[in-house]
Amino acid sequence: MDTLGFDSGITRRGLLATAASVAGAMAIPLAAHGEAADAPPKKRRIKQSFAWGCYIRKDADPLQMVKTAAEIGFASIEMGPEQHWKAIQDAGMQVAIFGAGGGFADPKNWDGAERGITGAVEKAQKYGIKSLLLLTGNRQGRSEKECTDNCVKFLPRVTKAAEQAGVRLCLELLNSKVNHKDYFLDHTALGVEICRQVSSPAVGLLYDVYHMQIMEGDLIRTITESIKLIGHFHTGGNPGRRDMDDQQEIHYPAVMRGIADAGYEGYVGHEFGPKDKDIVAAMKRNFAVCDV
Repeated sequence: MDTLGFDSGITRRGLLATAASVAGAMAIPLAAHGEAADAPPKKRRIKQSFAWGCYIRKDADPLQMVKTAAEIGFASIEMGPEQHWKAIQDAGMQVAIFGAGGGFADPKNWDGAERGITGAVEKAQKYGIKSLLLLTGNRQGRSEKECTDNCVKFLPRVTKAAEQAGVRLCLELLNSKVNHKDYFLDHTALGVEICRQVSSPAVGLLYDVYHMQIMEGDLIRTITESIKLIGHFHTGGNPGRRDMDDQQEIHYPAVMRGIADAGYEGYVGHEFGPKDKDIVAAMKRNFAVCDV
């Protein structure tokens, strides 16, 4: 018999059951008076967005999808056609970010990159958009130091205009292992170093959780340490860059809590194609995963 070691007639199992009953009874009035120690955190701490081309398909009614996204609780639809930006804003959402080109790890691209980024800054200012997505480009045989130096030399050519417009240039971190072979900016530390050397409030990082899981992992710690430099986030399940479900390895609720707890106030954009043919159902499901 599972006894306590003396002839009391009380089993250990019985004592534990009694203790659990007493504890449960004591917890009821505390909860009823709002004094529970582990009250769940308030939700909507993350301002969620999604990439237009991933969720709004060609056969869909774009205006209806914009309306639906707002009803679900999305705060933004990003990287969509300019013709729909006003509709997004009229629905109470923002265009969190759109692409402004790049390729400035190679000096041959500097003049074109400057024109493209400067034009995008002007457009962002016109629409009240606060972030732009920039890509550094590939290494193409250049060393890490040479690519870093090239980025640091180029970026001051566009930072003044961005600072004056109140627009942040977000350098996207991508994986060079699976999806973007030879891409230069493939580790957070490289982006942090570029931001440190340029030293402009207009230059930050786009931290893509999917890409950085592939390259370095240690997501929450890295995000927390770098949060002041992160101007935007992207999501996607790994492997496959699909839904944030139980078929992939990233536990997104914990990552989202880490982002929120670090004091981040920007947007988190879902940039992957949902598996579900029912896009509205997919929007709701993926929104719920990150609603912490």
